[in-house]
Amino acid sequence: MMNKIIVIVLFLIAPHLLDAQVVSDIYKKTEAFRPKVHFSPKQDWMSDPNGLVYYAGEYHLFYQHVIKGGPDGPHWGHAVSKDLMHWEHLPVALAPDSLGYIFSGSCVADLKNTSGLGTAENPPMLAIFTYHDPKAQLKQTQALAYSVDKGRTWKKYAGNPIIKNPGLEDFRNPKVLWNEKTNSWLMALAAGKVIQFYSSPDCLHWTVLNDFGEGKGNHIGTWECPDLFPVKVAGTNEMKWVLLVSVVDLTNGIDRLATATQYFIGDFDGKSFTSDQKDTLWLDHGKDNYAGNIFNNVSGGRRIFVGWMQSHQYGGAVHNAITHTWAGAATFPRELSVIKTAEGYRIKTQPVSELSNLYGDEFKVKKTVVDTVFNLSSGFSFAKSPVDIRLVFDGKHLPAKYGIRFKNKLNEHITVYYDSNTQQFFADRTNATGIKFHGRYASVQKASYKSKGKDIDWHILIDVASLELFAANGEVVFTDTFYPTEPFDRIEVFSEKGPVVLKSGSVHRLKPIN
Repeated sequence: MMNKIIVIVLFLIAPHLLDAQVVSDIYKKTEAFRPKVHFSPKQDWMSDPNGLVYYAGEYHLFYQHVIKGGPDGPHWGHAVSKDLMHWEHLPVALAPDSLGYIFSGSCVADLKNTSGLGTAENPPMLAIFTYHDPKAQLKQTQALAYSVDKGRTWKKYAGNPIIKNPGLEDFRNPKVLWNEKTNSWLMALAAGKVIQFYSSPDCLHWTVLNDFGEGKGNHIGTWECPDLFPVKVAGTNEMKWVLLVSVVDLTNGIDRLATATQYFIGDFDGKSFTSDQKDTLWLDHGKDNYAGNIFNNVSGGRRIFVGWMQSHQYGGAVHNAITHTWAGAATFPRELSVIKTAEGYRIKTQPVSELSNLYGDEFKVKKTVVDTVFNLSSGFSFAKSPVDIRLVFDGKHLPAKYGIRFKNKLNEHITVYYDSNTQQFFADRTNATGIKFHGRYASVQKASYKSKGKDIDWHILIDVASLELFAANGEVVFTDTFYPTEPFDRIEVFSEKGPVVLKSGSVHRLKPIN
């Protein structure tokens, strides 16, 4: 979390030095890169989503929020939505106090009033979060606040902290859920190099159960922002548990792992999480999806995920060079599911179905044999708008490379493509911005995927300054931001060393949410 504080300091006081160049006026306009179909703060810094919960007909999105000119340190910003698309900004929910800053955590609806902080008729919402006291030797403890007016106002629990620090520098980000099998509350908490699990009858008094992580997964950076939830394996009655762990590393210069979220699929017996997973698996292979969680209390078994669509590696530089008065956004809400493949259990990710509520004009893509370059955008007039693109390629006979490119007349572009020789997807944004605002922003990411000789679907969501790719039935995911001098207004499908058959597809204009 100290890495987060460094980024926040950059945001508040340290303008990033630009290369000597003539900077286009677009980079001086505070709203030029504000997303049109993603949530973003009205002003100031936004990072980790916090307290995602559905209650009384509303989705609640809290988030790490640093207010320029306000009290030092992170607050919890707050917004609500009835459809996951359109958000209403609410006043700050939690502000720093004598116990410390308000770091990331979770929120639950205490429907049985186990805490006694509400009533049976009006059960409370509970926010469980980390206090970070920069002046204390052991800086991080866990605390609780509650609301009895559907999240509009919050009162901090008089008995805070509810979990004291056992002697760890990194001890944060409680994710709490109700465990139906044990009829008790369950917490996953980042504790040093592992995730600890706790149980409670009332969300106030906690007992440590076990931990997971030693010798498991990727430990190149600090573990934080866990999530834990059960999910049914698609097409079966088998139930598995998913553990998400975000990893942040800004010390050794490894671009890929600066900020990323890994996942483990296994079992939870009420006390211990176990997984025989051998590979390190990443939820997203792009650079701009971090610290995400799912919404608690959503009916029908839906696991709806939202992450922070930015990176601690260069988020402060984006603010100082490009967005100026605001910073950060949320990924588009996504639904997570678990499938069983020949390689083992895997998560697949798709945008939530509510996306269709934003659909405007539609362009139908006819079958086309692409040999070099096909100007997809020549068939419609809204390439500059936020768009939703769905394409289906014939996977039986693939060229050496094929993909899609978004570009402008200055030849600034972002490209996603598949390399048949290496059997990998790539996202290339080395020329996706008109200024050099950070030395490690320009990058190419990759994800392994073995073509199965079947049709391959690509689902791409493009906003003013972001690309989200969900390919191969959601098994391959990239999230990347971009900041071109002029909007991308040309969309090309291309192939190299042989043709690719684009069998069908569609492009929808997306209506702005604000």
